[in-house]
Amino acid sequence: MSARMFLTMFLLAVLYLVFALVLFTAGVSFTWLIVIVGAMLLAQYYFSDRMVLLSTGAKVISPEQAPELHAIVYRLADEAGVPKPKVAVVPTPAPNAFATGRSPGHAVVAVTQGLLDRLNPQEIEAVLAHEMSHVRNHDMVVMTLATFFATVAMFLTRYLFFFGGGLGGSYGGGQKNRSGGGMAMVFLVSLVVGVVSFLLIRALSRYREYAADRGSAYLTEAPANLRSALIKISNTPLGRQRSIGQTDAVNALLIAPSLKGAGEFFGELFSTHPSLKHRLAYLDELEHQINH
Repeated sequence: MSARMFLTMFLLAVLYLVFALVLFTAGVSFTWLIVIVGAMLLAQYYFSDRMVLLSTGAKVISPEQAPELHAIVYRLADEAGVPKPKVAVVPTPAPNAFATGRSPGHAVVAVTQGLLDRLNPQEIEAVLAHEMSHVRNHDMVVMTLATFFATVAMFLTRYLFFFGGGLGGSYGGGQKNRSGGGMAMVFLVSLVVGVVSFLLIRALSRYREYAADRGSAYLTEAPANLRSALIKISNTPLGRQRSIGQTDAVNALLIAPSLKGAGEFFGELFSTHPSLKHRLAYLDELEHQINH
C-alpha cells in the first residue's frame, strides 16, 4: 500500500513537472494563475474544517454534551499519538463520518446522528479510529498538494477554451500573439494533465482509504468491527445518504461514499473510495495478520 501511494505521488510529480516544462517552452507566463489557484487552495487548507462543518450542518459538541463519544476520541487520539481533535455531530439520520482539518492540531472528527443511532459502541470506535488515522496521516495536506497543479491545469484549459486569446497577453515575454499551433499544444497538454491527474488523484484517495482502514484495524485490534460498520453504513439507501454528501468534495471525505458516481459504471477507476467488496476483503486480510 505504501509503495502504491508513493508511486502515485511520484507519477503526479512527473506529470506536473512535464506540464510546467511545456508551459515554459510555450512561453506561457502563468504567474497570475498560480497566484489565483494558490490563494484558493490556501483558503481551502486553512478554512477547510469550517467550510465542511458549515456545508454539512455539523455542530461541534463539548465533552459535557457527549462524554462517551469524547472518551472514545480521546483514547484513540492517545493511542494514535495525535492531539485530541474537536468532535462534531451532523444532525442527519444517514449513518456516516468524516475528518477534516489542516493538521492533527486543527482537526475535527464528525459523526452523524444516524451513525450513533445505528452502530454499536465497538463499531463506532472502529469508525472513529478510521477517521483518526486520516488525521494522523495528514491526509488533508497530502490531497491539497496533490490537487494543486491539477487545479492549475483545469483553470488553464477552461481559459483557453472559452477565451483562447493568449492568457491576457502573457505569452513570450509580453508578446500578445502566438501561433495557433502553440496555443493548441498548451490547451491539449492542459487537458491531458487534467484528465490524467484526476485519475491519479482518485487512485491516491482510494489508497488513503485503505490506509485509514488499516489504521483502524491496528488501533482497535478488531477489524471485524469496522467491517460490520461499513456494511451497515453502505446498506443505507443512497437517497437517504445524500442528506450529508451533497457535493463531491464532501463525498470524498466520508468513510463511505453517499453519491453514486461514475465508479458505479466503470469500476473503481473514477471513484474516491474502494468498493465495499474490496474493503471487506482487505479487512479480512488484516484480521488474519493481527490474529496470527
